[in-house]
Amino acid sequence: MRASTWIKAGLVGGWAVCGLLAVGWSPLSKAATPDKAKAVDAEKYKAEDYVGSESCKACHDQQFANFSRTKHGKLAASHSWKGETQGCETCHGPGKLHVEGGGDKSKIVSFTSLSPKQVSETCLQCHAGKEEHNNYKRGEHYRNDVACTSCHSPHGEVVFAASATQPSSERYLARKVSEANVTTPLKMLRSNEPQLCLQCHSEMKAQFSMPFHHRVPEGAVKCSDCHNPHGGFDLKQTRAATGADAGCLKCHAEKQGPFVFEHVPAKVEGCTICHSPHGANNPKLLKRNEIRQLCLECHSNTADVGVPNTPSFHNLATPRFQNCTVCHSKIHGSNVNQFFFR
Repeated sequence: MRASTWIKAGLVGGWAVCGLLAVGWSPLSKAATPDKAKAVDAEKYKAEDYVGSESCKACHDQQFANFSRTKHGKLAASHSWKGETQGCETCHGPGKLHVEGGGDKSKIVSFTSLSPKQVSETCLQCHAGKEEHNNYKRGEHYRNDVACTSCHSPHGEVVFAASATQPSSERYLARKVSEANVTTPLKMLRSNEPQLCLQCHSEMKAQFSMPFHHRVPEGAVKCSDCHNPHGGFDLKQTRAATGADAGCLKCHAEKQGPFVFEHVPAKVEGCTICHSPHGANNPKLLKRNEIRQLCLECHSNTADVGVPNTPSFHNLATPRFQNCTVCHSKIHGSNVNQFFFR
């Protein structure tokens, strides 16, 4: 028995070593190493294949003028990126054959000929590795073929300073409006953020048009304040670093707690169990226009699951008891009363 045990152990160990050797020496593992990838790029493109961004300016003068004002255009002068960038050719590839071919588009990387995922992969070569973009490939935009260039303009779009004098969703603020004739939109977006998002998410326009809404149309709040357009782990790609309500509690910190007496739905289900985050017909953005209608969804014949029923002396036919928060004002949680009285 002891000898057979040693034989079995030897066979298992031998197969494990063979497996590790196979993985370690497989072509896939070799190609996946950064050093190998750099070597392949070095063999594919030579230094003499690059002609410089000034050569691009001769034909693409407007794009070059816009590009030079952006962060992309200023990277060549950055010491941290020295040797890692070639200006226009960073994204479009070496331009020698393109120039010698009289502008032959087949001799240069043209984004119009790439699929949305290929375009995004090009951008992620530089923009991956940070918290804002780490989850892009698991996000809804990537999975639904929304490329980076669908929202961002890598060359930068010019916005005249005359339209950047008021802080609304229709305009941009320039740092020095009086000194600048033109400015580039924030994050190199193709349009101002609310209107850009509403091009696809048109159903939200109706919600933001309601009498009471978060001040997104007015420019006080942006869609990206609550949502991460580059992906995330939570529903609707909300910025949920520390729980489902992290986006809400950035502004409504007094609702966070912890409280001695917690209102269970607010703590377990989150803010959206009672509130419509985009807009509503009532001042508190509640899902029901009357507060009692919302409260009675839980506090009505549900004592068997641990939810207190509405007391018998609450005559909801009289105005006195129709607004629950007149008495239960600390509805998000209380430190002094289990019934959330003042």
